[in-house]
Parts: sequence; C-alpha cells; structure tokens
Amino acid sequence: MASASNNFADYSLKPSVCIVYTGEGKGKTSAALGLMCRALGSGHKVAFIQFIKHWEVGEHKFIQSIQPLFKDQLLFYKGGAGFYNAGNMSAKDISQKQHQDIAKKTLKLALKTAASGKYNLVICDEISNAQHEGLIAKGSIKTLLEGRHGSTSICLTGRDFPKTQIKHTDIATNMTKLKHHFDSRYLANPGIDY
Repeated sequence: MASASNNFADYSLKPSVCIVYTGEGKGKTSAALGLMCRALGSGHKVAFIQFIKHWEVGEHKFIQSIQPLFKDQLLFYKGGAGFYNAGNMSAKDISQKQHQDIAKKTLKLALKTAASGKYNLVICDEISNAQHEGLIAKGSIKTLLEGRHGSTSICLTGRDFPKTQIKHTDIATNMTKLKHHFDSRYLANPGIDY
C-alpha cells in the first residue's frame, strides 16, 4: 500500500479555494473571522458580508475599529435583518418580504464582489442559513460559486449548507455540537457567543 507523500514539493498552490463552515455547533463565524485576520495579515483584500446579523455584535465593533487601519483592503457589509424563523429570537416587526428583500440585496453585493476579481477572499457569513430559510433562492450558493472570479477564494458559513454543493468546495468543516449552554437555557454571552 502506497503512503501519501509528506514532501511539500509534491504539492502545488490552487489559485483560489472554497471553504465552508457549517453544522449545528458553535464557531462558524469565529472561524471565518480568523480566516479574515489571516488573509489581512498576509496583505490580501477581504470582503466580509453578513446575511443574518444586524444587531451590534462583537465582530462588528472589531471590524469597524480595524477598518481605518486596512482602508480599502477590507470591505465589511452588515446585510442582515436579524434572526428569521427562530421562534422568540426572531426579529420583530419585520415581514418575510422585508427579510427576503434585504437578503437579496446582500446576495447581489456578494455576487458582484466575488465576481469582481478585486478581492482575494470573500466571506459570506450565514449565507446557507439565508438560502435554507428561503430568504434567497435555492441555487443562490451554486450561482455564487460558479460566478466567482478565478483568483477569488470564498468562505461560506451557516447551518444547513446544501449537501449537493459540498463537491464544489475545497475545504468543508462540519461544526458538531457536543454540548452548548444554550440547551440548558442560558443566554448567549457577549464576547463569547456574539
């Protein structure tokens, strides 16, 4: 049985990759933020586009505080209208159509940014939630993957990533929940969960 080579000379670089963080466990957005930091630290241009969160969370404050340092190297767009179809946690006073309109506008920006060739990395945070909940059309993720520029890496996060699209990814991680304090009816903690 042949063993895999550990000689990095046998490997080559891909011009771009598709990375997915999905699953019920915590850490999808956190992993995407870590990827953003790594890319910015390497001198890459990054677009971080969020599909669900609209309230002020820790990552928003952090990104807004570093934007002056990175100037046009970092695009941040907060395109969500809040939780949708999440029981008591759902955004109040926002209709399904308003949620859909906001998500479609966010998708339009994501498509344009990914196709532009101006960014080395485009992160679409919680895009699979938006597609799964019907806020954007089924097939939107496929359209995004097919339309991205050849030199643009893409990172997609959220629960319920479509299994049919895994074959179009390079790295796919399922965040598996072993335990979460929310199940014991504890609220999310600022600085830890958001």
